[in-house]
Amino acid sequence: MLYFEINTMKNIENTNKINDKTKKKQFLEGVIKINSKGVGFFNDGEQEEDLPKKKPFLNTALHGDTIKVIPCKTKEGKNSAEVIEIIKREKTNHVGTIEKELSDFFYVQPQDPRMYTSVIIYKNKAKNAQTGQKVLLKIIKWEKAGELPEGEVLEVIGEAGLHETEMKAILLDKGIHSKFSPEVETEAQNLKNSEKEILEKALLEREDYRNITTFTIDPDDAKDFDDALSYRTLPDGDIEIGVHIADVSHYVKYGSKIDLSAVERGTSTYLVDRTIPMLPEILSNDLCSLKPEEDKLSFSVIFVFSKESVLSGKPFELKNYSVKTTVINSDKRFSYGEAQKILDEKSGIFYQELSGLNILAKKLAKKNKDEGAISFFQEEVKFVLDDEGKPVDVYVKTMGETNELVENFMLLANKTVVEYINKKVPKEERLFLYRIHDKPDKDRVIELVELLRGLGYTMRSFEDSVSSNELNRILKVSQETPEAGIIQIAAIRTMAKAIYSIQNIGHFGLAFENYTHFTSPIRRYSDLIVHRLIKIYDEGKRVPKNRWPEYRTLAADLSDKEKTAMEAERGSIKYKQAEYMSTRTGEKFSGKISGVTEWGIFVEDSKTKAEGFIRARDLKDDYYVFEKEKKQLTGRKNNKKYRLGDLVEIMVLNSDVEKRMICFKLVE
Repeated sequence: MLYFEINTMKNIENTNKINDKTKKKQFLEGVIKINSKGVGFFNDGEQEEDLPKKKPFLNTALHGDTIKVIPCKTKEGKNSAEVIEIIKREKTNHVGTIEKELSDFFYVQPQDPRMYTSVIIYKNKAKNAQTGQKVLLKIIKWEKAGELPEGEVLEVIGEAGLHETEMKAILLDKGIHSKFSPEVETEAQNLKNSEKEILEKALLEREDYRNITTFTIDPDDAKDFDDALSYRTLPDGDIEIGVHIADVSHYVKYGSKIDLSAVERGTSTYLVDRTIPMLPEILSNDLCSLKPEEDKLSFSVIFVFSKESVLSGKPFELKNYSVKTTVINSDKRFSYGEAQKILDEKSGIFYQELSGLNILAKKLAKKNKDEGAISFFQEEVKFVLDDEGKPVDVYVKTMGETNELVENFMLLANKTVVEYINKKVPKEERLFLYRIHDKPDKDRVIELVELLRGLGYTMRSFEDSVSSNELNRILKVSQETPEAGIIQIAAIRTMAKAIYSIQNIGHFGLAFENYTHFTSPIRRYSDLIVHRLIKIYDEGKRVPKNRWPEYRTLAADLSDKEKTAMEAERGSIKYKQAEYMSTRTGEKFSGKISGVTEWGIFVEDSKTKAEGFIRARDLKDDYYVFEKEKKQLTGRKNNKKYRLGDLVEIMVLNSDVEKRMICFKLVE
């Protein structure tokens, strides 16, 4: 493992001996990541481990930049490095608040804490912005690390602290724009105007499923309906389940203005109060959406299960499947709550169909878990906002059987279309877009094994790796124990991130050898690509090999865009959590320890899921020592321990809304 720490050049031995010739031989290239403390981490693209750097010696490198470094050694013998070149800026536009005004320029404090320096903007480049306003700025000059960068205002967003300003600022800082160009909107309207003719022609080429019981199940506030489920009993008693997905690819053609806009966005973005759709609303909420009682084009995976599969206690059996283009007409639009009520009361419209689907979904879930799928419960936070956008209440969204019902059939469809293509296209001719999830990082596995050993558990690992079945076993045996929370949090943190790739390595978390994203083309461009590729192969065609690198680049880009959208979503949640807590100073809450460091502990409030920090120096009853292996703080005198997952009582000390930082105090 390489480990480089950039330090002062005074501490680097033989720095003057590093000449230009040596630099050419020794330099490494990669992307730098910077945290909120201004400490950076470098990865050369081959090493899995990040490489820390010190803030003052980043040589103007910013988070996400592609940089060139030279490895060096400090006097203490530690690995270090010198940033010698910034190859590519990740972005030059940033959001910030004008905090100080001097005679002819402003100081702007960037919104992103990873942007570790203020920016100077001269008044003739400020577009009449005033102190206290948020602006979108562009860095136009930054030549030396010891100087502040110079920028110009591109847009005055509004007064800091106002709901609309803050939501727009989050989007703009991530490069996400909420409006579509007039050309894109016009193209979308033209498609809508041609809907009747498009449907009439499509009916001649597609299988007609309009007379089969079909419905959608979505959140209460959903406006775009990507997927629908159909259910019917076949003459021989077997059960046919259809997973019908909006056929966006029939409308959005490769290279069209809508397509170019969609690939630039990559995904829809969800903030606490709004959705920034990947497609214009006339497509996402109307033309492509599987709205009830309307003929709609869909791309469908049709499954046939044995009749015994829906009988309690009988074995699960999938007899066959097919992938085809269809026309459907949804009979009913259910919310999750409405469908759940029918299941709970065992009566109501389409009860038999919902019950049959639910039985099958549970058997699917059991099969997946038996094969190693890891079950981490993820909670979703929702806010009640007043007329000014301020949070007056926070709650955790309830997940019921119907949520899992839909999820399990979507997982099955995503898995099945890969198997379908694998059978249809020889490997040497097969280009496809996969959703992959690598095995846990080996160093994190070692940390987890050590933590579990300290808690009295033995986890079997092989060559610094671990199986999903083994993780499930540990989670199960610890389920009802006091340390269950510690183990779940630690296990989650060993996980890699799922990404898109044209190289299939399987999905570790789901324990699937084959997996993709097929079921949400209205909100994910990856799914639109998958639909197009399936149609290409169904027509007997192939993707030319000279275009394969294009798809490799696109997969990486979509993974990045997904991450950006998630950061924006989390940013809006954290802002509202901090805003909610800012009016509750002195109030007490119950929480769980979500992180432990030598400086203190992080606690997640049980109600709002807001995370706050308690400084170790504020634990006045003892001097606490950080035990890294056990992820705990231990008192020297009283031996009291604060560990991951422990339940604690807390009080709100303060909340910095701008920095999204909440400070708690333990209540004994």
